[in-house]
Amino acid sequence: MSTSPQPLILIVEDEPELARLMAGYLEEADMRTQVYHRAQHTARFLKKNFANLLLVDITLPDQSGFELIEQLRRENIQIPVIFVTGNSIEESKVRGLELGGDDYITKPFSYPELVARIRAVLRRAESHGDHTITQNVSLSDEPFEFCRAQINPARLERVMSDGSVEKLGRKEIGIIAHLKAHEGEVIPRKALIHAVWGLHANVKSRSLDQYIVKVRELCETSIVGQDALRTVHGVGYIFDPQGKHRTPAID
Repeated sequence: MSTSPQPLILIVEDEPELARLMAGYLEEADMRTQVYHRAQHTARFLKKNFANLLLVDITLPDQSGFELIEQLRRENIQIPVIFVTGNSIEESKVRGLELGGDDYITKPFSYPELVARIRAVLRRAESHGDHTITQNVSLSDEPFEFCRAQINPARLERVMSDGSVEKLGRKEIGIIAHLKAHEGEVIPRKALIHAVWGLHANVKSRSLDQYIVKVRELCETSIVGQDALRTVHGVGYIFDPQGKHRTPAID
């Protein structure tokens, strides 16, 4: 058996028996699998966890596989994708590839072919170094301290001083990393969005505010306190755990 880490493959398939067979065969090929039957369950997992590849059926009960990938790309969740479908129409294949799919396999297929295609996509992803969490953070980044806890990008976790572990979302880690890198500086909202979501991201203020509330809660659970992250009215935010930068118009 290979000594290299087993890749985690998410199987998104609404036929339980087919999903079970696929999972069994991939596990025999020295891969880890996790099965979902609905698109939104998959999206919820990927917001807080890393997987190496998404094997997704185009036809799902809650939304199409195409719509799932569009949603993931809007949220800057970059994961290699192989579409699986019974539809052999060329237009459907083209759409999947244009959405950023890495490959496309049509039912019925042989399991050796499926494994070969997965391994080929994983090799390409590894060679491209696509381990992005957000625009400013990657899975290869070293753990760092934030509000008296260790932030581990590779595991999407926060480790407290007592050893307890909490899962963090991708965007939360991106925001935390940017705040840490600019400690004591006033960070405009737009600069924070561009750093985490990308230059052309269309992020509503309410969405950013929700992430900021979560980051404040992380500070509040430590002895640093919620005031470590303050709002600069009309501008943005400042992360000041030492309380050294008391500027006007700051909460």
